[in-house]
Amino acid sequence: MRSFAPILFIVSAGLGACSAFQRASTVPAPAAAEAGTIAQIYYWRAKPGKFDEYTRYVRDLAEPIDAEAQHNGAFISVTTFMTRDTTSAWTHMRVFVLRDSTQLREMSGKLDAAGVRLEPDSVKRRLRGEYSATLRDRVGAATVAILR
Repeated sequence: MRSFAPILFIVSAGLGACSAFQRASTVPAPAAAEAGTIAQIYYWRAKPGKFDEYTRYVRDLAEPIDAEAQHNGAFISVTTFMTRDTTSAWTHMRVFVLRDSTQLREMSGKLDAAGVRLEPDSVKRRLRGEYSATLRDRVGAATVAILR
């Protein structure tokens, strides 16, 4: 048993170090019954010189709408990935995890409804949409299966 003690110590230390670098999340992980089977991915490219401004737009305007829509069952979770790699076709990738194709079909309408609840003024919503168009271009989308 003594010969395993150093190995056990090294493995324990390694696992402890790995867990120290995990990012804390304020959103609890979905239960197994809530695990997604598909994801809707949107690829966006910030216009030249607009990377930081578009990032603020996502954080300050899009994420509150996402949170409202998620609260009303639009999707399980959403994560935004960013890259400053100029050779990449996209700068911001938004991944919405969904239970199934029914939830996917309903997502757009629920996102729109969340936007209306958070900003009932249609003129302000239209201006927000016009503003977002000055910040980024959509470069693609994909619906993918989640391998478990």
